[in-house]
Amino acid sequence: MITPETIALVKERTDLVALIGESVRLTRRGLSFVGLCPFHKEKTPSFHVNANRGFYHCFGCKETGSAIDFVMKLEGRTFAEAVRALAERAGIEVAESLTDAERREAQAARKSKDDLYAVNHLAATFFEHSLRGGPGSGPHPLARYAHEELVRRGLPLRDGDGGVDPISDALQAFRIGYAPFGWDALATYLRQQGISPVLAERVGLLVPRSSGSGHYDRFRHRLMFAVTDVMGRVIAFSGRALPDPSPAELSSLSLTGPAPQTDGAPAKYINSPESPIYTKGEHLFGLYQARQAIRQRGEGVLVEGNFDVVALHARGIGHAVAPLGTAFTPAQAKLIKRFAPVVILLFDGDAAGKKATRAARSPCREAGLSARVAVLPAGVDPDDLAREHGPEAVARILKGARGLLEHVIDEALDGDSFGGSSLPEQLARVRAVAALLADEDDPNLRMMAKLYADRVSSKLVIGGRSPDDLRQLERVVEESLSRPRNQPSREVTPSGQTTETWEHARSRAQVPEVSLEILGAILDFPELMADDEVQTALECLEGEVALAIATVRQNFTFEMGLAAGEFLAQVPAPIHSFAAGRLVSPVFEAASTAKATLLENSQKLSRQALARQKAAVMSQLQKSAVDADAENALLRELFQRRAGGLGLP
Repeated sequence: MITPETIALVKERTDLVALIGESVRLTRRGLSFVGLCPFHKEKTPSFHVNANRGFYHCFGCKETGSAIDFVMKLEGRTFAEAVRALAERAGIEVAESLTDAERREAQAARKSKDDLYAVNHLAATFFEHSLRGGPGSGPHPLARYAHEELVRRGLPLRDGDGGVDPISDALQAFRIGYAPFGWDALATYLRQQGISPVLAERVGLLVPRSSGSGHYDRFRHRLMFAVTDVMGRVIAFSGRALPDPSPAELSSLSLTGPAPQTDGAPAKYINSPESPIYTKGEHLFGLYQARQAIRQRGEGVLVEGNFDVVALHARGIGHAVAPLGTAFTPAQAKLIKRFAPVVILLFDGDAAGKKATRAARSPCREAGLSARVAVLPAGVDPDDLAREHGPEAVARILKGARGLLEHVIDEALDGDSFGGSSLPEQLARVRAVAALLADEDDPNLRMMAKLYADRVSSKLVIGGRSPDDLRQLERVVEESLSRPRNQPSREVTPSGQTTETWEHARSRAQVPEVSLEILGAILDFPELMADDEVQTALECLEGEVALAIATVRQNFTFEMGLAAGEFLAQVPAPIHSFAAGRLVSPVFEAASTAKATLLENSQKLSRQALARQKAAVMSQLQKSAVDADAENALLRELFQRRAGGLGLP
């Protein structure tokens, strides 16, 4: 575990404005710097950075944090990874609270993983040079097969001429390469670089020979895609099959290798096996390249294949990602959720694509990721659509995406396919829709989806019978919906009317603006709390604002100032956004002005409290049958409170 001292030192030595300025164009405004928020799409700058207090806050999307939070959110790193990255940037040695044995073990584990990342990086470089040519050498003589496949996909690899070429940029960003024909081209290259074949075997690049010693290449004569994690490190590969070269061509090049398969076509794709640095269900192809665009757009696009991702990126649709040869998992959904709250499913229109769309609902719900579905024309995949009709066609389909639940209902109760199915299948479809509705946690979404399902089902005709016969369908839906879930509770208003509120809904009283103004003055100048007059004035506060003032006291010293991060971690949630905004963008420029405003608002609160007390006393006098002495005592108490509130003797 990284020591608190290291974490504090990293925050202290990191120039937050310089760090954020590498991604956001900042301009000074008063005591803070302002720019367009990198975490949501906006036209008017609402993202503030306060270097003195060491944190940022967006008044638009409410994102708040320190330098460590910024690196975590922008680059998708874990807390420890972000601390290490900033420590390396600032030249700080990371200290960990471990025993000597634990420290040695942790260092050895990190070095072991770093070695595997390095092997994959070398392999990616080798594949790239085999496709494009490298220092002192041209491309592999059979790389033309890879070039032809790219051309067939509308992604020609052009020679650099200094101009802007989005396709070449995308191919380079995804580190597209070629695995040479033969048995051991990569193994030979790694041996020349002094790399142990055992390391390459651990990440699945090399395979031990079944007889004798030595290794051979796993990927041979394939178009290669490098798979990276969210930090840009190469963790695996995916290789697409290419047409076999002719025997005459191989003979002319003096190349030997595995004989062509005669019992069927080779696997279209071969993927790296799982390794200490790669678990396929925990990563997404293209997320490193897409993360910034996903942040800016507030949504990701999930497609099925590697080529779909590369083709969309090459044509300006840079927020596309894909699963890695597996069904979409909750871990992958959570990865997207780290960058945006919404995902659009853009799967192929075939049976497999429809099945994948339905299956994506569960992981999206588990991750809290809102899912929409964009429907492609029959027989068309995103790669085809982008190549043949351009990015505008893809953008139109994405714009027309609708909710996943609505899409699944439509698919199940589609008029043509529903009417052409048997009665048992029709009933099964109806029950499937009912189960989906009953399983939905959000009561508002459940009701909206039910109304939509009712509208769709009312248009169906079963066996040529009149729509009246659809009551049976509606009863099935209603029966499933009648299962208890988030039952409403009844409340009686003062007027005697009954209202319903859902148990998960929570309401909170609005914090009075006057109290917030007092808190704001203290946040601008925390040192005011040492003033006796201010201390007395703060006694009028109550509730969440009083708790916030107490939190300021706990996290403020005259030597170090207010520890903003620690304060915000403890401040009551209802006023967290106000506190963060006030810290990053103070209102008062002078402590004297802040104090005067604080005292004025304190007097307002005192007068309000006195008015409430007076109302309570008058109410008691009206409701109670009291004698004259008791009435006089209540009036004297009221006068004494009033005199005390106004500072009278």
